[in-house]
Amino acid sequence: MYRDKAIGIALLVLSALVIVAYAWLVFLTKYSIVVLKATAFLAVAAVFGILGWVGYALATTPPPKPIEEIEKEVEQALREIERQMQEQDKGQAQQQ
Repeated sequence: MYRDKAIGIALLVLSALVIVAYAWLVFLTKYSIVVLKATAFLAVAAVFGILGWVGYALATTPPPKPIEEIEKEVEQALREIERQMQEQDKGQAQQQ
């Protein structure tokens, strides 16, 4: 619990420092245009990087099994369980 709070406080302080530094760079230095261009580039790159990752995941993930095939597997598993239970019942009846 203490570690979580420490990490949370560190993230809060770091975020505040980055905001102040960004504001200083944008409004009080001669590099404001460069900073804004870099920010815009990083934002666009992040959005399209995530979009590309989603596209890659969709393209490389195999399609799911048809529901009919899954139903058949479930039915077979249930039949097997029922068979095992019947065998156990027969074994217990013979022991008595």
